[in-house]
Amino acid sequence: MKLEIGNVQVKDVILGTENSFKDGVLTIDKQAAIDYLKGEDDHITELDIVIAHPGDDTRIVPVIETIEPRVRMDGRCVFPGVTDEVVPCGDGELKAAKGTCITVVGKEWGSFGDGVIDMGGEGAKHTYWSKLINICLVGDTDEEFERHEQQKCNHALRWAGHRFAEYVGKIIKDVEPDDTETYEFDPVLKRDEKRNGLPNVAIVLQPQSQMEAMGYNDLLYGWDMNHFLPTFMSPTEVFDGSIISGSFMPASSKWSTYEFQNFPLIKELFKHDGVDYNFVGVIMSNLNVALVQKERSAVMVRNIALNLGVDYAIVTEEGYGNPDTDYVRCQVILEDAGIGVVGVSNESDGRDGEGQPLVVLNEKMNALVSTGNVGELCELPACKTVIGNLEAMNRDGMSGSWGYDERLGKSARDDGSIIMEDNNWFCGDHISGFSLKTMAEV
Repeated sequence: MKLEIGNVQVKDVILGTENSFKDGVLTIDKQAAIDYLKGEDDHITELDIVIAHPGDDTRIVPVIETIEPRVRMDGRCVFPGVTDEVVPCGDGELKAAKGTCITVVGKEWGSFGDGVIDMGGEGAKHTYWSKLINICLVGDTDEEFERHEQQKCNHALRWAGHRFAEYVGKIIKDVEPDDTETYEFDPVLKRDEKRNGLPNVAIVLQPQSQMEAMGYNDLLYGWDMNHFLPTFMSPTEVFDGSIISGSFMPASSKWSTYEFQNFPLIKELFKHDGVDYNFVGVIMSNLNVALVQKERSAVMVRNIALNLGVDYAIVTEEGYGNPDTDYVRCQVILEDAGIGVVGVSNESDGRDGEGQPLVVLNEKMNALVSTGNVGELCELPACKTVIGNLEAMNRDGMSGSWGYDERLGKSARDDGSIIMEDNNWFCGDHISGFSLKTMAEV
């Protein structure tokens, strides 16, 4: 499978009365976009588009999703099973509006899985999104059934975000790309002698799928991953819109759709493929609730790995807490099968950093990469501009923020300053590989 991503570098984004791209400037017809998105979903009651640039004194909250604007050159949808019918992913040509992201924001209401982005100041270092031009889709809906729930599906706004990413992507369809990323994944059983003589390496992904109620979990070709069993996939499928993010999981632990589209760990595996090792693909697993479900998935991951002849594997989870049991069990069962494993995840050590990092541990896990401690406290001054609603941090059960603490007070203070845990940065631990965090020397 061969996937070519033509990168159109966007220098600026402005809102106007036409859709165009000229001299690096992307112009979006704001009213036409809003009319289109509201016309696609009657549940959307309010919608606005706001641009936030790197370095702006701007805080965005509650952030629901980030997506890279893209267009498929063959005319099919970018997110099969979500924005249109199910079609194959993983090969062909597409274009991406590089340097930008669609950022879906609740105008009034947040939820457990929503987070914070700071575009400037000290807070900017906590997320990758501060490096991008955020095309913020800010809205509200009539989904009253979940208005005051801590867990929200956020269906209307999330789907609007994916449709908007396609809408913006179409603006650059006829633009010559500045560069092209090419990813070729050869059939595993038809590789040459040199490749077959190298160690076989796979990556095991464990996307969020714990919610037994439908509508909250990551979707694969539109299919809820709570009803999913581990399978083999081409890594190019992950890049090409086959999987979208869900609405459940503490914010800093999330893999947003943008991260699936650009998964740095997978890109790094491609860089050394055929030179240092033979990259044999993605074993797509999931995260479960019942122990028997966790064991079933671990067994299937093991068997797929053995049948692929995997020598070494990376295992990475979207989340922490209960998912740690899936994450640890998968590593242990692979190690028991003679497959060396490197695990990549964040950790939950408490605010003092001295707690047990994962819910369960095992001595067979001897190579772990940490992308941060979800309990670490952050205290930051007010920003000049807030996109969304700061009060969501106090009121709506967002992970890592609170309405009252006897020692710390409330997370969003009356003067606009905030105090919260790392948990609340949107995708802030960037387990997919975007993280720039380093360990402190002690």
